[in-house]
Amino acid sequence: MAMKSRGSFALMMASLCPGMAWSLDPQHIDVYGFNFTPTLELSESYDDNFRELQRNRQSSLVTKLAPYFELKAEDRNSATRLIWQPTQYIYHDEPDASNTAQRVRLDSIMEFTDRHRLKLDVEARKYEQTNSTAVDGINDKIRSNRVNGLYTYGARSAANQIDLGANYAQLRYDNSDGINNDKERNTTGLNTTWYHRIGSNTRGVLEYDHTIFDYLQSNSPRSSKSDAVLAGAEWDFTARTTGNVRVGFERKNFDNSSSKDLNNPTWQVDLRWKPRTYSTFTFVASQAMAEGDDGSQAVKATSVLLGWRHGWTERITTEAEAGLARYVYEGQSRTDNFRDANLALVYAMRRWLDIKLGYRYRNDNSDADNQSFVRNVFLISFNVSL
Repeated sequence: MAMKSRGSFALMMASLCPGMAWSLDPQHIDVYGFNFTPTLELSESYDDNFRELQRNRQSSLVTKLAPYFELKAEDRNSATRLIWQPTQYIYHDEPDASNTAQRVRLDSIMEFTDRHRLKLDVEARKYEQTNSTAVDGINDKIRSNRVNGLYTYGARSAANQIDLGANYAQLRYDNSDGINNDKERNTTGLNTTWYHRIGSNTRGVLEYDHTIFDYLQSNSPRSSKSDAVLAGAEWDFTARTTGNVRVGFERKNFDNSSSKDLNNPTWQVDLRWKPRTYSTFTFVASQAMAEGDDGSQAVKATSVLLGWRHGWTERITTEAEAGLARYVYEGQSRTDNFRDANLALVYAMRRWLDIKLGYRYRNDNSDADNQSFVRNVFLISFNVSL
């Protein structure tokens, strides 16, 4: 299996407390007018269940080598950034799990006038997944490509502002024997968001999203069109409190008549509170439909995440985050209750060097056979820059 809902939850967890410490201040090199910034993350961890299995668990010491190269150019009205991030994972006790990932991304922001702005980004990734794989003990090999565009009309201080967005993504598998080929798809999305200022620090929001999931497998029961409408507000009260709340409804219409169309309430909450400049509390919650897995039409995913980051001194920072998630598999009698927690201590040894000690706990309590697991990861990492 390849449970994308778990992966999405991990990404949300990472967004609470990004891995790069506050204190690291990378310096760039001027290369023909471009700013070139290299960094390196080196980590050693012990993972007691990297396959996330209920039985026949596999554990290993894992070395991660992650150089990061950024090339950036900017002027008064535009900025462009190119990122290349190769990452190698070495599983010392289970060599078959070792792999190398590649990520290339290009971002561009253009402000033509104070009323017209355009953001573009393109990303290509190639990576392997060791957990929740289609075949126990064998990595899933994945390629993904995506392109996003967002045009904004309206001055930042105007009473009204409109975003018009479009995106396209491809998901492919390079597994042997066609394993997971039924999950390969192209995804096309269109979205529009209207912002209306209702106060000096508050704006009302009305959003509409239309997404087409086109699976490559002929007559796939998962090919569908999804529509979502959300309304809410966002605010920024000084530098201490920011928030974004949206509530709405989504409908998923399947192309195959044998698949039952689905309706689902949906919502997004993102709150950040900084009682001090060196302390930040974060609350993120959402409910939405993820793509189907393990024979299900779709997965109804609900999650709540909490994070706290605190700088005790100029050099010592702690990070804590915890999350709960519930996944209901439509078309099956299966529900997963997921828990995830992170603790970390970051020591800013130098301007160019952060040392991090961390622990992560993951637990999935599923009512399906052989789908529950417990996982513990202990880590030390070094973030190095110029």
